[in-house]
Amino acid sequence: MNENLFTSFITPTMMGLPVVVLIIMFPSILFPSPSQLINNRLISLQQWLVQLTSKQMLAIHNHKGQTWALMLMSLILFIGSTNLLGLLPHSFTPTTQLSMNLGMAIPLWAGTVVTGFRHKTKASLAHFLPQGTPIPLIPMLVIIETISLFIQPVALAVRLTANITAGHLLMHLIGGATLALTNINASVALITFIILILLTVLEFAVALIQAYVFTLLVSLYLHDNT
Repeated sequence: MNENLFTSFITPTMMGLPVVVLIIMFPSILFPSPSQLINNRLISLQQWLVQLTSKQMLAIHNHKGQTWALMLMSLILFIGSTNLLGLLPHSFTPTTQLSMNLGMAIPLWAGTVVTGFRHKTKASLAHFLPQGTPIPLIPMLVIIETISLFIQPVALAVRLTANITAGHLLMHLIGGATLALTNINASVALITFIILILLTVLEFAVALIQAYVFTLLVSLYLHDNT
């Protein structure tokens, strides 16, 4: 079991070629564009959830920040659907890869920072040096604030990677323990199986919560720079 612990995190290949691009593109199929005057219940529910989330997330933004609405909604739908699909048996979760999460976090963070320096140059520079700072502490505080600024995208990516990876590993370990205890002690195996079911339900919630947290933090970075 220990040898196969990280097998699910290996990028899948077909005929020696990685198929991660196809896996990343697959969630877009789950959100079809309405093509009829009267939508069915699934598309109506999908549009209602998107409108509810967008209103809640964009309520704090001004007009410049609201221009990011399509980007933020696409981001939360992509991460949420990818996390949920990764809970299926024998599936691959791209959000367990730190490289992919950094590929999402760094451009979005850089876009918010560039927007801030473009439209609010003085306010953006003021974050590096709080008002009333003693003169001897100015160089140290500027260095600390600069480091904290560049840590933001790394924290975004590591948070998402760690939460999704930890959940998958825990499910794998408890599932393996349940299978091993089946022939040893049926009562203990039943208890671990119940724990596995509860953990699976929790992972469904974590998959959606992490998508919301990632997008919300990007939204807050955008709010600070617009």
